[in-house]
Amino acid sequence: MIANKNIFLEKKILIYGLGKSGLSSYKFLNNKAKVYLFDDNLKKKIRYKLTQRIRDVKVISKIKFDCIIISPGIDILKCKLSKFLKKNKSKIYTDLDIFYSYYKNKSITITGTNGKSTTAKILHEVLSDQKYDCRLIGNIGNPALSEKKITKKTIFVIEASSYQLDYSKVFTSKYSAILNISPDHIERHKNLKNYINAKFKLLNSQSMDCTAFVKKNDLLINKKLNSKKFNPKIIRVDLKKTNKIIKQLKNKYFLSSGNLENLSFVLQISETLNLNSKILIKTLNKFKGLKYRQQIIYENKNLTIINDSKSTSFASSENLLKNLKNAYWILGGIPKKGDQLNLSKKHYKNFKTFIFGNNYKDFKMNIKNKLKVKNLEYLKDILNEIFLDLKDNKIKKNTIFFSPAGASFDSFKNFEDRGKYFNQLIKKFLNGKK
Repeated sequence: MIANKNIFLEKKILIYGLGKSGLSSYKFLNNKAKVYLFDDNLKKKIRYKLTQRIRDVKVISKIKFDCIIISPGIDILKCKLSKFLKKNKSKIYTDLDIFYSYYKNKSITITGTNGKSTTAKILHEVLSDQKYDCRLIGNIGNPALSEKKITKKTIFVIEASSYQLDYSKVFTSKYSAILNISPDHIERHKNLKNYINAKFKLLNSQSMDCTAFVKKNDLLINKKLNSKKFNPKIIRVDLKKTNKIIKQLKNKYFLSSGNLENLSFVLQISETLNLNSKILIKTLNKFKGLKYRQQIIYENKNLTIINDSKSTSFASSENLLKNLKNAYWILGGIPKKGDQLNLSKKHYKNFKTFIFGNNYKDFKMNIKNKLKVKNLEYLKDILNEIFLDLKDNKIKKNTIFFSPAGASFDSFKNFEDRGKYFNQLIKKFLNGKK
């Protein structure tokens, strides 16, 4: 592990990708190094007052850079600088590497296939209520390098994606957490092994005085842990060990198995940090969740409507589906390669399934005829059918569960855009303005 705070100082650096993380890297390094910039869609970035911009790939290829800071969204195999990046792979870093080279503060880094954002958010609120100067950064919150007024006591909660970890070289975290692992982002990582290795970079970078929290009963995690020896202290998080605290909670948000698993990590980390349990319970009881992540957007005695637009895989939908009865499950978008529905037969009778969009056949293939599904192109038409069915439905308590289990980019900018659209449709249906 390299830990030289001057690794980026007074160096010739290319920042590739001018999204939030790229721009924050530029602002941070601009007076500390000779910074060059590039983006595949540079014309869209004109609004930013950038003093140094390189638009010509040929010009970049002739420059000998000391470091290349790459944004998480850049796939080095599928970008305008692909050939150049392949030749200079050893020089590629991330904004997390810059962050660590300048700040040696205590950090808690959260990764995993599902639940990262929620777990990070809960942990941030828990630590803040315990009077820590806690900052939420990474995939959720602010970019790592945009934080101000950092002191020695500042503690960071970081949500880290496999993309960030895959390209990082010097970043390490005092505490790390791998919540779970299931096949995901295979189109980017090419195979499951590479995806798992990217996640485990967190543990690879840790020393013996660090701690790693991992899900106890996760097949892929356990297989990796058994394959080699890791330096940090390994704590296997078991939901059963945290039951004492869970029994004291009154928050319905933690009824689903997925949210309970997220909570078990927070509780285990809280115990390690010796946090005040009374304050902890108060924080957890008032936690309302994140937008479009198993978010209850409407509820009365007969109907609950849940917006889980963030769901981009079967695994993320399954956790709540296991706990639902008399539900209408709406899915659609772009299914992930190799994704499969792993619910047992006993759950199938608990919900009716609808697929929206043009990828019905792909979803159907992944479901493998386990469920009877109905396909309608438009989400509005599905909701129309559901609300008509509800009129004739004699069951007192029903749930509409919008959990797409697929990426949103077929019809929407992102999952937030998709979630917002669903909320708008629901509002119209509830007001009789469909």
